[in-house]
Amino acid sequence: MISKSKRAVRSMAVAFAAAATLTVGVPSGPAVAIDHVQCVGGRDDFLKIWSHLDGRDSVDCYANGGRTDFGGWWVDRISTGNNDLIYYDANGDSVKIERWHDITFPNRPPKVVSIQIV
Repeated sequence: MISKSKRAVRSMAVAFAAAATLTVGVPSGPAVAIDHVQCVGGRDDFLKIWSHLDGRDSVDCYANGGRTDFGGWWVDRISTGNNDLIYYDANGDSVKIERWHDITFPNRPPKVVSIQIV
């Protein structure tokens, strides 16, 4: 027969192990799963952003939900594809653009510090 104190210690150990498992196994906040992907083929479902900074031009594609740094690049064009987008500019503003929109900024491009696919 197991003594009451051994049973209590074992119960506490099992409870502690269960709590530790839940702490490690359950994420504490929203997961960041946005992926920088290759702009290949004629795929139009990715978020695609044309931008420039310090004489360099770039075209970048993204997939999946989440938020990532965009480095303060000046954005010339955005094609949202099958993604709702929020971009955060250097002025502290956030702008939401719904899926399947293609927008250009020919005169006053925003300086984007981060993007989020929602």
